Amino acid sequence: MKKLIVTADDFGAATVVNEAVEKAHIDGVLTAASLMVGAPAAFDAVERARRLPKLGVGLHLVLVEGRPVLPPDEIPDLVDRDGMFRRNMVRAGVDIFFRPGVRRQLVREINAQFSAFAATGLKLDHVNAHKHFHLHPTISNLILAIGRRYGLKAMRAPVEPINILAEIEPVTRHLPDYVAMPWAYGIRKRSVNAGLLVPDQTFGIAWTGHMTPHRMLGLIEHLPEGLSEIYVHPAVSDEYEGHAQGYESIEEWHALTDEAVKKALKERQIELGNFSDFLGK
Repeated sequence: MKKLIVTADDFGAATVVNEAVEKAHIDGVLTAASLMVGAPAAFDAVERARRLPKLGVGLHLVLVEGRPVLPPDEIPDLVDRDGMFRRNMVRAGVDIFFRPGVRRQLVREINAQFSAFAATGLKLDHVNAHKHFHLHPTISNLILAIGRRYGLKAMRAPVEPINILAEIEPVTRHLPDYVAMPWAYGIRKRSVNAGLLVPDQTFGIAWTGHMTPHRMLGLIEHLPEGLSEIYVHPAVSDEYEGHAQGYESIEEWHALTDEAVKKALKERQIELGNFSDFLGK
């Protein structure tokens, strides 16, 4: 049995992102979205989500390259002089691991983001982290501990089988991918042991920001058995603050509404759903 979750990250980053999420859910194959609760268009995202009861909305925990929920002066070691989360993930990761004071600030911010999501009234479908920062063992352990109080039942583990990608087109793995892989397997094991739903494989890492209709169709045609997740970063326009340089967000939106993609899913009888839909299955 092949089951698939299609998730849009960065929900709330901008209204053009939110519009793409709404349209791709109504007219395409998008089943879930990960909300940045502190992002500029988070309120607009929540309003749209309330009109889309079948869209599974989760928390996209932001702890790097984004805006915190707490006032910057309450988490001074997590932010830069502009009050934004630091961009250097290596330095931030080292501080989180070795400095107890930084970890205490991290606990407060993670709590604040879960609390902000709960305040929306939306059901928590899943949790993941911006830039996969939950690969950091301290962060993942805190998510598991704090998330229980907020109904956490599903989480992404960025384990991507490169052999499937190679069936579609040649793929080159870079050193950071190999370094991250053991941590990805580790978070999957810890999450499963904690009773969470975790997809068997996740696609969108090697082609992040470049999930074109051709690649989306290829993944559908070569989808392995079990539960898979494909995540994307769609937008109806690339002209918004915070858009990742080089990302083909409009193409990713088109991939979600592509007629060939929809046809392939139907012909192969692949079960589509959000994380909550597959709980207990």
